[in-house]
Amino acid sequence: MPTEPTLNSTLLFNPPCGPVTGWRDGDVLRATGIPYARAPRFQAPAPVADWTSDYAATALAPACPQGPVPFLDDVLGTTYGELPGSEDCQNLSITMPGDLQPGERLPVMVWIHGGSYTTGSGDLAIFDPARLVSENRVVVVTVTYRLGLFGFLATPAGRPGNLGLLDQLEAFRWVQRNIGAFGGDPGRVTAFGQSAGGDAIAHLMATPDAPGLFQRAIIQSAPLGIALGRARMNHAMGIAAETVTEETPAMEVVEREAQVAQVARKFGMLAAMPFGTQYGHDPLPEEDAIEAAWDRTAPAIDVLIGHTTEEARLFLPRSPWLMRLAAVPLVGATAVRAIDWVVTETVYGRATRRFARRHAKAGGRAHRYVLDWHAPGNIFGAAHTIDLPLLLGTRKTWDGVGLINGARWEDVDSTGRSVRALWAGFARGDDLGEAGAVDGALRYRRV
Repeated sequence: MPTEPTLNSTLLFNPPCGPVTGWRDGDVLRATGIPYARAPRFQAPAPVADWTSDYAATALAPACPQGPVPFLDDVLGTTYGELPGSEDCQNLSITMPGDLQPGERLPVMVWIHGGSYTTGSGDLAIFDPARLVSENRVVVVTVTYRLGLFGFLATPAGRPGNLGLLDQLEAFRWVQRNIGAFGGDPGRVTAFGQSAGGDAIAHLMATPDAPGLFQRAIIQSAPLGIALGRARMNHAMGIAAETVTEETPAMEVVEREAQVAQVARKFGMLAAMPFGTQYGHDPLPEEDAIEAAWDRTAPAIDVLIGHTTEEARLFLPRSPWLMRLAAVPLVGATAVRAIDWVVTETVYGRATRRFARRHAKAGGRAHRYVLDWHAPGNIFGAAHTIDLPLLLGTRKTWDGVGLINGARWEDVDSTGRSVRALWAGFARGDDLGEAGAVDGALRYRRV
């Protein structure tokens, strides 16, 4: 049995991978920046070898190298360069209740961040799980993985795709082996993620190993409506990416990534997320076999899946044409709502419902939710990412940022407390019943 942590200024944990020194941070305990895998560029990950000396898990995990997205920084309050970049980004961080007791085995929630498979990092401040952990006595693991050209594009010359997905699988294997030393129950693991993170979790569910790695999945605003029919686009992008080599400097790879993404523009709505999972590349089956793969794992994984009511409004201010349309008296606002509804349905709604129905038909348990909370008078409404401030981050990271400007933090946090309790209850294995709601925020029902 692993030795329990010593609760003083430094915390010693003894997982099978080797001793880990963590730290106390207010109401929670943390062990951050722990390597779960390593890989040379464009190669599959391998688990990190066990160690014998104390590993100081006291620094945040670095981000995969990536380019700036000023629009998202403005909306979400993030800062480009908030975390250092490194190709050795396969690290995870663990947050535990501050009063963790010897012998406790708490539900584990593993966060897979979004960002169109090109941006983001598990340890960004907006993804801080401290409130979720301290309020609900769960253990949260945040995972950082390879992105963009480093992790999500095969090439005709044989460079593998889905490397970021393989990274995530290694992270879940690390959790299964080691999380007991941090107060987590490896038999109660929930994968949860938003946007590309939700899409990744849905696709992890198609792998044979999934039922042994997590028992529940919360899939938030996954763009499943643009997950299929991507082979021609990915092939064209792969050709454009052949000039990137193992020796190309990392930030040159990032610059080339933007050029490769431009190749996708002629493929219509698929270009909204040009990088992503690729069927027929390890660990995923061919596209025509994906539903059968999902059906095989369905009975072993409970699912809570949903989206917001106005996903597409996140991108409204980026379109001068839509902004002019919205300003047209009498009809403008109605037209914009109609466009938002069509895009939300096409990319998120219809495919989410189909995924949930197929999962239930295959013998799995599924609940589907719709989230409509928004800041009063805010142009973004119940947009894509509006669930994030309700679940993760702190007042310091969210109060007054563009996405929720106009809402009192006390109201955001109060509503968020109920949403966090619902997510954690699902992770514990609580029966959600036939239907339910968080007043003023979301409603859900069994499928």
